[in-house]
Amino acid sequence: QVQLVESGGGLAQAGASLRLSCGASGRLFSRYAVGWFRQAPGKEREFVATISTSGILKYYVDSVKGRFAISRDNAKNTAYLQMDNLKPDDTAVYYCATGSYGSSINNYDNWGQGTQVTVSS
Repeated sequence: QVQLVESGGGLAQAGASLRLSCGASGRLFSRYAVGWFRQAPGKEREFVATISTSGILKYYVDSVKGRFAISRDNAKNTAYLQMDNLKPDDTAVYYCATGSYGSSINNYDNWGQGTQVTVSS
């Protein structure tokens, strides 16, 4: 099973940028789609972005379109979430997950531990 570790979270001001990384162990990373999800306090975990195994297909939740970009480097067993023009509403714990391509949380069965992103106004 692929083990996932997120990094790159932190505190940022509104309008700033952060890049999250999702490092995977093992040699099976390239066989799985990668999804990024987030969970704010008191809210359910929500879909943010997904990328297909090859990196050709990408899909985003409307609230981050034009601001966030998902990518992956299968040679490095790593996926990324570039977050630009951050807003306070982006504050959440961000999780990466592997599974099948799609926006449903049920598509993913392998999760990282999460990284906190806090955006101040």
